[in-house]
Amino acid sequence: MTKRRIAFAGLLASASFMPGCSREETIQNPPTPVGVASVQMYQSGGEIRYSANIVPYAQVDVAFKSGGYVETIRQVKGADGRTRDLQPGDRVSKSMVLAQVRQEDYVIKADQARTQLSQAKWSLESARSQLTKAEAALNHSQLDFTRAKNLFDTQSLTKSDFDTATTRLASDQANVSAAKSQADALQAQVGTAEQALKSAELSLSDATLKSPMDGVVLARNIEIGTLATPGATAFVLADVRSVKAVFGVPDTMMERVKLGTRQTIAAEAVPGELEGVITAISPSADPKSRTFSVEVTIPNPRGQLNPGMIATLTLAAVQPTAPVPVIPLSAVIRSTQKPDGYAVFVVEDQAGKSLARIRNVELGEAYGNMIGVKAGLNLSERVVTTGATLVKDGWQVQVIR
Repeated sequence: MTKRRIAFAGLLASASFMPGCSREETIQNPPTPVGVASVQMYQSGGEIRYSANIVPYAQVDVAFKSGGYVETIRQVKGADGRTRDLQPGDRVSKSMVLAQVRQEDYVIKADQARTQLSQAKWSLESARSQLTKAEAALNHSQLDFTRAKNLFDTQSLTKSDFDTATTRLASDQANVSAAKSQADALQAQVGTAEQALKSAELSLSDATLKSPMDGVVLARNIEIGTLATPGATAFVLADVRSVKAVFGVPDTMMERVKLGTRQTIAAEAVPGELEGVITAISPSADPKSRTFSVEVTIPNPRGQLNPGMIATLTLAAVQPTAPVPVIPLSAVIRSTQKPDGYAVFVVEDQAGKSLARIRNVELGEAYGNMIGVKAGLNLSERVVTTGATLVKDGWQVQVIR
């Protein structure tokens, strides 16, 4: 029995050393597709081209102040000739009714407040009438007291009659004081009722949503039957009679942009060149891109420029600069080693594979959509421009462009 056990153990030991039985298969993730660009030398010449985003001149989120179920949405005529609810792209005018929530509850509250105010005013008038009567009685008592005192001083009136006049005067004074207190309290009630009515009427008015300006609807977030809560955006409106082209420039170009300067803009969707005026310059640089935001206001009477379009413009350089190595801005990521630093992924070829290696870099000035590199990269090295946030150091990548 012992020999059999030893033999069986030997067979197990032999089997454990057989080829392929204990080898773990390594499962590797497929290469991550990335876009790359080579580090190039760049020298700024007479002009630098920038990309700009077209945004509305003004944009407003319109919300109900009074909540409730949406009962009506403004009806407009569609392209097919049939009426439909107001939708994105439709134009609206100032004070136009956009939608309404159910108003019955607010009407009831306003009626109740109006009734309470009427009752408070009636009570106040009654109290004032009582005060007038009390004051008249007090005046009569004061005359009687004065006459009684004079007679009492000359011993022409008994003390009991004088005491009666004194008591009546004190009683009438107390009545006037009480009437005044009641009139003052009712006057306060009238003021409270007036404020309640004003609030109820305002809530009733706020159940109707009106456009605060002439513009175009960018978004509609409600439907018939939607429970609209106070403050929740129902419509997004924009004034696009003029639009703004927003772009960023480095500090080296700041002296080339001045408020009030006329600037030419080009957009692929609009033939020809457009002219606008620089109307705003950010006082501080963006902490990520280190560029200053500049706005160019462009008249848009025919509505050719829509929010979200891309435009281009050029600025004349102050003077040509020495050639510097540059990479696309899209290649730059935050450094994992330096919280305030920057890095890029460099593609290296090793044993027939393309690997992404993170590299800390020191950045220079921005030139349109490119940025200079002071240290950390060599000329012609390839950096990841698309997919940089999807890879990690040492990962295998597949270059798609």
